[in-house]
Amino acid sequence: MSDTPNIPWRATALTLFPDAFPGVLGTSIIGTAEKNGLWQLESVDIRDFSTNRHRSVDSPPSGGGPGMVLKPDVAAAAIDSVSDDRPLIYMTPRGKPLTQSRVRELALGTGLIVFCGRFEGLDQRVIEARRMEEISIGDFVLAGGEVAAQMMIEACVRLLPGVLGDADSASDESFENGLLEYPLYTKPREFEGRNIPEVLLSGDHAKIAAWRRQKSEETTKSRRPDLWSRAQTGDGQ
Repeated sequence: MSDTPNIPWRATALTLFPDAFPGVLGTSIIGTAEKNGLWQLESVDIRDFSTNRHRSVDSPPSGGGPGMVLKPDVAAAAIDSVSDDRPLIYMTPRGKPLTQSRVRELALGTGLIVFCGRFEGLDQRVIEARRMEEISIGDFVLAGGEVAAQMMIEACVRLLPGVLGDADSASDESFENGLLEYPLYTKPREFEGRNIPEVLLSGDHAKIAAWRRQKSEETTKSRRPDLWSRAQTGDGQ
């Protein structure tokens, strides 16, 4: 964590829809952690930085084309109102894919500032001038960056000390060792003719660990050959 442990990890969302927050971030263990002071969330309305009476924030793209583009002066003013030493992130499909490795890095810092895009996107000059880190959550397009921002924030918050009830929970799941997680089972022992694998009921921790590792490898090979290839070369998450 940071060198100032009395200051909780802090996330600031710059958005045209501040009512979208906290959203899912206000529920379950993530919401409880915020109530307990383990982290802080604030949303800033980008429209508050518009300079005209209509509170407009967008304009047609230079060179023509469909849609609208977020204006650089409005976006820059919103960013500058909260700018500090935290990473400034822009959620965009053209960004680098978000990985568990990057999530861990962000969780170890003091927090983050995330700009939630809308319309066709944000003026490139703001991205360059404010040195924004462009991040994507997948090869698909959403109506805006709010959902993507909440996904990234949740991924970070759950790694903060004290958020998860089991200290080992975050270290024994998909992507933490470069592999997908093994299958999970719980009571009852038999369900619709399907049984829990006997090895999981054996009490032999070494055999259970070996079985779980084998299943993680098999699942990763079949579902995510890209992850498997990176794991084999030591270039995992």
